[in-house]
Amino acid sequence: MSLPLDYATLRVIWWALMGVLLIGFALTDGFDLGVSALLPFVAHDDRERRMVINTIGPTWEGNQVWFILGGGAIFAAWPFVYAVSFSGFYLAMFAVLASLILRPVGYKYRSKRPSMAWRTSWDWALFVGGFAPALVFGVAVGNVLQGVPFRLDSDLRATYAGTFLGLFTPFTLVCGLLSVAMLVTHGAAWLTIKAEHGPVRDRARTFGSIAALAAVALFAVGGAFVALGGLGFRLEGAVDLAGPSNPLRSVAVAAPGAWMDNFATWPWLWAAPVLGFAGALLTFVGIRAGREAPAFAGSSLSVLGIIATVGLAMFPFILPSSLDPRSSLTVWNASSSHLTLFIMLVVTVIFLPLILLYTGWVYRVLWGRSTTAALATNPDLY
Repeated sequence: MSLPLDYATLRVIWWALMGVLLIGFALTDGFDLGVSALLPFVAHDDRERRMVINTIGPTWEGNQVWFILGGGAIFAAWPFVYAVSFSGFYLAMFAVLASLILRPVGYKYRSKRPSMAWRTSWDWALFVGGFAPALVFGVAVGNVLQGVPFRLDSDLRATYAGTFLGLFTPFTLVCGLLSVAMLVTHGAAWLTIKAEHGPVRDRARTFGSIAALAAVALFAVGGAFVALGGLGFRLEGAVDLAGPSNPLRSVAVAAPGAWMDNFATWPWLWAAPVLGFAGALLTFVGIRAGREAPAFAGSSLSVLGIIATVGLAMFPFILPSSLDPRSSLTVWNASSSHLTLFIMLVVTVIFLPLILLYTGWVYRVLWGRSTTAALATNPDLY
């Protein structure tokens, strides 16, 4: 059956859509994670902490849909990537899911009892539910950049040779801390918009300023690791862009500095890292000047730029192998079938705009600042 789009084009489209889903998750649930990580520090008593929780209370569940969509899309569009990454990073994924489970339980149960010990314990659980996923997501990206220790045999069965503690190297910790700084900046910018004028908002401005500068510094350090530290992989020989999805049909090699190749070939790609730096600096300036909208716009642009930088640097690699580079998974050798990608694209074209429209409508209806005064009059608040 002849399809309107060729196989190679569909593979690139779904690579781009995966980036859209990851960025969508970071932009929406990202500020939820940042607010949770900031909770014990920006709010000093129970009324302030309830007010902070209610800045994200109406939307945090909907924001997690992006995370579910991302996992589902990887499973359907890139089954090899899903199988290898979820098996190899099993303990890391378990840690993320366990910490994410703390958030809904914490939001629902922290105010069920008047005991301050009870509520404080849940507040720190919410901190873990915000900080741990942000850190582990960044560490995982760092491991992907430096290569994951797996190999595929002739029957395409994957063997993972890494350990949980082996995930944490100086470079991956820099990536993890960058992720934390990026999302804390995003969360602080959100609080300046949603929290009432007062001490909580002022503390959020302080922590957001520090986190924004930390994000700039860590992004620069991570870039130096990539450019000067010998990281990168490269495909060798002719590549059949529309060939069958068999990871062993292409030849990849470890090539120090190869993650900079795409930026040399297409200089316009430098717009992504520039956006990452400029967005964080705009957030810093906006927060210090008390300009909430530019601050949140800056943190959003920074998130977009930092994540896009990773994807653009690695293309066409998705999951390179440090143990056996020939087993590396790329856009050209690890996708679902031509027909599967096309059907998924049709469904996405229909439903993604509806999701975006509904999400925009929800934010418009629920817009407004969270206040401590409302806690005494609104029984629906956490």
